[in-house]
Amino acid sequence: MANILPLEKQIRVISALAEGQSIRAIERQTGIHQDTICRLGVRVGKAGERIMDEQMRELTCSTIQMDEIWGFIGKKQKNLKPGDERRGLGDVWTFVSIDAATRMVPNFLVGKRDLYTATNFTEDLASRLNAGRVQISTDGLAAYLDAIERGFGAEADYAQIVKIYGKEEIENQRRYSPPHLTQITRKVISGMPDPKKISTSYVERQNLTMRMHMRRLTRLTNAFSKKLDNFKAAVGLHFAYYNFVRIHRSLRMTPAMAGDVTDHVWTVQDLVEAAQ
Repeated sequence: MANILPLEKQIRVISALAEGQSIRAIERQTGIHQDTICRLGVRVGKAGERIMDEQMRELTCSTIQMDEIWGFIGKKQKNLKPGDERRGLGDVWTFVSIDAATRMVPNFLVGKRDLYTATNFTEDLASRLNAGRVQISTDGLAAYLDAIERGFGAEADYAQIVKIYGKEEIENQRRYSPPHLTQITRKVISGMPDPKKISTSYVERQNLTMRMHMRRLTRLTNAFSKKLDNFKAAVGLHFAYYNFVRIHRSLRMTPAMAGDVTDHVWTVQDLVEAAQ
């Protein structure tokens, strides 16, 4: 396929995917068949995963925020039938870390919202950092308690932020509105974290960026992934594009440049050529 589709068209397709356009919309705009678009997206997405794995090493991040964002493959967990989970269907969670200073995403992991995935995620992050002691903030997910301990031991100042939402009467015209936030509790788990830096604001904003730039995570649509491998590739493409290609508005450079991982802005062509 790489020999059939010209490079400029590959760049156009990947740019559109990375900016949140659907496969069907790209097909209509470019005339390229949806199967070709999907195969190209998966190939470049896997290259994006490899780029993240190779480049995100020896990082000096010292203030880390973590969160997990929900999606699903094929059908939601409540609708699964016997044997569906073996096919990779059902709910899927993407664990994400972000450096509060540079907005760089050092790592991510797609899996279930459980101790196994959380532990692999934190251990992988710990292996990428070279900043000595770090401060970590997460939400109230219980799996983080053991996962942070296993990944960082005594080398982390760790705090959780627990948000409590009120119950409201659901009206037809407001059934998709978010619940009202009633209380925020900051709880120190280990070490001596700086109270001013106990926050998950940046990583929660990254969740919004993911939903805006990944059509597969757009709510209340039929754009969800049908295969787990395709979902993972889409996530890999997003974070490679976010870290290396997309200029952050407030930083006026890419997060990877702010984190001293690279000294220049990458192009979509760089991502495409990395997949050759």
